[in-house]
Amino acid sequence: MRFAQQPRTHVLAVSTLTDSDGYWNALKQAHGRLPRGASWTLAVASTDGSTAVNIVAHDSVDSVREFLEEFAAPYATTTYLEADAANAVGLAV
Repeated sequence: MRFAQQPRTHVLAVSTLTDSDGYWNALKQAHGRLPRGASWTLAVASTDGSTAVNIVAHDSVDSVREFLEEFAAPYATTTYLEADAANAVGLAV
């Protein structure tokens, strides 16, 4: 018996950092605690360390927000957006 796989939503988490070291240390902890079915595709910072972009695939924007905010909120203000994965380069759809 095969179960239909729930469509995954690629979520852009764009963060303005207030404490770069705290943020990245917290995200390392988050990466080790990814929810079942989630995958972390990208984590990158701007050269000045003030901004970070993460791409996480999971059930919904809300599920990614709920998960990441637990770790990132003390160190950054983050906007969560659904990625246009169908027109992206390099994202597995």
